[in-house]
This record gives sequence, C-alpha cells and structure tokens, in this order.
Amino acid sequence: MAGRVLVVGSYNQDHVWTCDQLPAPGATRLGTYASGPGGKGFNQAVAASRAGARTGLLTALGEDAAAGTARGLAGAEGIELIAEVHPALPSGTAGIFVDAAGRNVITVAPGANGALSPAYVRAARPAFAGADVVLAQLEVAPEAVLEALELARDTGATTVLNPAPANAPTSPALLALADILTPNETEFAALLARHAHQTVDADTLHTLADDALHALCQALQAATWVITLGGHGAFVSHAPGNHRGDRDPAYRVPAHPAQPVDTTGAGDAFSGALAAALAANPDAPFRDGVSFASRYAARSTERHGAALAMPRRDELAG
Repeated sequence: MAGRVLVVGSYNQDHVWTCDQLPAPGATRLGTYASGPGGKGFNQAVAASRAGARTGLLTALGEDAAAGTARGLAGAEGIELIAEVHPALPSGTAGIFVDAAGRNVITVAPGANGALSPAYVRAARPAFAGADVVLAQLEVAPEAVLEALELARDTGATTVLNPAPANAPTSPALLALADILTPNETEFAALLARHAHQTVDADTLHTLADDALHALCQALQAATWVITLGGHGAFVSHAPGNHRGDRDPAYRVPAHPAQPVDTTGAGDAFSGALAAALAANPDAPFRDGVSFASRYAARSTERHGAALAMPRRDELAG
C-alpha cells in the first residue's frame, strides 16, 4: 500500500482499568490497570501507518512526560509528528474502563489538545500539500479542525471527518468540508439531533431500512457517509452523482468475524485504515476500502489497548 495520510487530531495518554463488568454509579469493582498511548488522532495515525500509508500527525502537546512518550512512539511507528507545544497545559489524558466482553466507557481530559490553534494549522500548510487524504476528528479545538479541512480542500486532498466524540461541537460549515464522514451509530444520532432536529435510537439504527437510512444521511449532509454499526457492520451512503466507483448509492458491508477482548479504538482503526486504503487506491471502488477497514478494525479488537493494538497489514488474514 502507498499514498500519504495526514491526521489532524489528539494524542492522549490512556489510563485503562479492566474489570469483569463496568461499575454502576456508586459501585466499586476490583480490576487491573495499564497505561499506554491513545487519543483518536494518534490511534488513527498508527492505524494508517500500520495499514501501509506514509503518515503524519498534526497535534498539540504539553511539555511533560506524556509528550516525550508521544514523540518516541511516533518515531518508532514512522509517523511524522507535527506538534504545537503548550508548556502551561498537560498533554491529553483519557480514563478508560473495559469489561470482560470488551465494552468500554471513556472520559477524556483534552489538555493541550483543546488549544490546537488555527494559526499553527495554517503554518503547517506544507504538510497538507503532500497529503492524499486528510483525516480529522473532534478531540482537538473545532476551529483548528475547520482550518485543517479548508486547507485540505485547497491542496486537493480527500477530506475525511470522524465526528467523534458524539458530544463534540459541530457546525454545518464543518460537515460541508468533509468529503467522507465516518460516525458510529451514537455519533450519527447526535448529529441528526443537533443539525436536523430528528431523533433516532442509536441502539436500533441498524434496523432501519437502507432507503430510510440513506435519506437521513443525505438530508443531513450531501457527502459519502460510512456509519459503523459495531457487530452489524457498516452502512455506506453516497451523495447523488458521486458514488466513488460503487454501483449502488447505498449499501451495507457486513462486520468481519472477530473474537473481541477490547473494543477501545475500533472506530479509530476503521477510520485510519479507510484513509490508508483511499490514499493508496483512490480510483478503486469505495466498497473495497470499506471492506478493508472493516477487516482491519475487527482484528484490532482482538488485542487489549488502543494505538498499540492496531494490527500491521501483514497480520491481516483473508
């Protein structure tokens, strides 16, 4: 695989507690603890790099031990790290609880990520000029993401927005800058409520008929949507007149079989792998990239952790 992906997003130092079941409010459970690298931006950059793309990460860091870890790991993964440093702020952190079935709940403290500035993004324009795909999420300042997607459009890159987490602020202008959007069902439901004033049950989104779900996507924003539905696979909806090499305007891709132990970072694995596939083969049917990303994400759930659980391309079976 070839091509270049530039990821604009967060680095977090993850603190992970694993127990038999997630604690109820007011409850205490015994478990195990580990710490490691994460953050949606870093996770997606590692996924893109291990999937075969030349990869850069534009992020913000503090001046602390976590920042040193980020730099060392990026170098080891062959990722070009472009970091705005905020000495008065800590690097981002995340508290993650994982149960025996691999389900998780997460709290993120953005730290320096929340201070990534549009001015710094603009100054990094040369990094955008060499990118085939620019992939962004919403764990950094939204103004910086908007600037990044505008730059990507100016330099001719394909823009991919993973609108996560679900409670992150979004605007019509931000959505309009994305050629491709990759929400999960919770994030898609939040976008519908915020921008279209429609309520859908995220847990039953996968039961909607294809034509109904396709209509919701295109009414929200004319673009290519890839809604990840966990064990129910992914739903693809293309804007009229641009099916990206696919025959059908809307379709489903089944989930790849897996034996999950930890789903933390599975959505990031999907977005990073999809970006790598699009960068390497921009003229291939879009379905091919989604199928590859589905297989990649499934394999990522079979290991504990986030960034370091991302598989390498030669480890994928089938």
